[in-house]
Amino acid sequence: MDVKTAILEGKTALGIEFGSTRIKAVLVDGTYVPIASGSYEWENRYENGIWTYSLEDIWKGLQGSYQDMAADVRKQYGVELETIGAIGISAMMHGYMPFNKEGELMVPFRTWRNNITGEASEKLMELFQYNIPQRWSIAHLYQAILNGEEHVKDIDYIATLEAYVHWKLTGKKVLGIGDCAGMFPVDMETLNYRQDMVEKFETLIAPCGFSWKLRDILPEVLVAGQDAGCLTEEGAKLLDVSGRLKAGIPMCPPEGDAGTGMVATNSVEKRTGNVSAGTSAFAMIVLEHELSRPHKELDMVTTPAGDLVAMAHSNNCTSDLNGWVNLFREFAETMGMKVDMGQLFETLYRKAMEGDADCGGLLSYCYFSGEHITGFEEGRPLFVRSPESRFTLANFMRTHLYTCLGAMRTGLDILMNEEHVKVDKFLGHGGLFKTEGVAQQILADAVNTPVSVMSTAGEGGAWGIALLAAYMKDKEEGETLADFLKNKVFAGDQGSTLSPRPEGVEGFSRFMERYKEGLCVERAAVESKIW
Repeated sequence: MDVKTAILEGKTALGIEFGSTRIKAVLVDGTYVPIASGSYEWENRYENGIWTYSLEDIWKGLQGSYQDMAADVRKQYGVELETIGAIGISAMMHGYMPFNKEGELMVPFRTWRNNITGEASEKLMELFQYNIPQRWSIAHLYQAILNGEEHVKDIDYIATLEAYVHWKLTGKKVLGIGDCAGMFPVDMETLNYRQDMVEKFETLIAPCGFSWKLRDILPEVLVAGQDAGCLTEEGAKLLDVSGRLKAGIPMCPPEGDAGTGMVATNSVEKRTGNVSAGTSAFAMIVLEHELSRPHKELDMVTTPAGDLVAMAHSNNCTSDLNGWVNLFREFAETMGMKVDMGQLFETLYRKAMEGDADCGGLLSYCYFSGEHITGFEEGRPLFVRSPESRFTLANFMRTHLYTCLGAMRTGLDILMNEEHVKVDKFLGHGGLFKTEGVAQQILADAVNTPVSVMSTAGEGGAWGIALLAAYMKDKEEGETLADFLKNKVFAGDQGSTLSPRPEGVEGFSRFMERYKEGLCVERAAVESKIW
């Protein structure tokens, strides 16, 4: 079937993912290959001490990315997009969006980037004997209770970003298990919220006298392949402002960006791991068994199918690096040179590979915001060196690439060295890997494990949620998500693989020693009254 016919007959699947700086829409055909895409640039805001996006931004961005994708369909194939085989919505995990009975958002959306729930996180971890990161929805809810916030008594529903968008498109208050596990701990046997912990939380807050029960205000837990409702008439108009898109399109469970990253890199089986590196960085490893004890540096989540995953998530990755690259762009333009940003990134990244394996004694921290793995509620981007450091462009760029992985590596050290978790290979995806062979080699050295990058890695989570929509639509009876991906989507494609180099492994380890010892400098910058 040619692509045009597939579009006209709805033999397609659409995935839309809300990333930190871009909302992307990817349309795939019956062979699961991307055939059209669209995007919309957006940026979070820091308002009244909260990292947030407005509801207006959310809908403007969703509609903008869809319109851009539909325009791509029109330009390439000469047809209007009126129907789709299945749709999936994905977004940045975690966060807090509380709604009242009238469906009104009662406080601004508190995103994953906020480190403002430290007290709640610590108390819940002690209560549950289970790590509750500050980003998790339950930590935000309990912190709001501890703060005595007025809105809490009126909560009717708590959503993450993709759960909210899916609800408005379908009327269904559901969420994929991968991000449900980022709202409240889930049970691997029942594939639902942990009942013992639900009961402990209810007992904890009973004196407050709220009219709601926890399970009633959380989304229903769904796993990959389950029916998550259909696009309503109202939802179709919300998504496609042109009015062409028909209602009734089936939608898969909405899922977080960690889950879609696993799907997009074919890393949903045990002993596989993937690293997503963009505005934030996180490594996820599908476990063979439970960890021996809770670790506050690690999130316990799941694959979209419900298999246990350990995640080392750092809030900061490329924002500071991008800032330095833009500084070089400004310099070049001041010198009268015309700058192609793609070429500039590639040139500077490749220059980094000429640097010393340990970065020549340079050190930086890319902490635009707080970093829970290393214990910071706030961050300050920072670059430091000693008079003896080898201050070259190559070492400077290598330092900024290394530090993108520094906090994440701190969490991985716990998994590898304390929990003795085994990983056969990692798969890399995200903006950091766009320059072939650079960040991929640095990551292989950092984790001392082979790292593969798929040719499709650039499609990212929007493609991943499109594949989850296609899986729901096309799966055969008894076909697992892992089998669907292995046999029908990737069909033996292992991507390009780079192995760790001994000198790189040793150099990154020396850098990490300096990174950990220098955290006191970052602490002083945060506590200084200058900023």
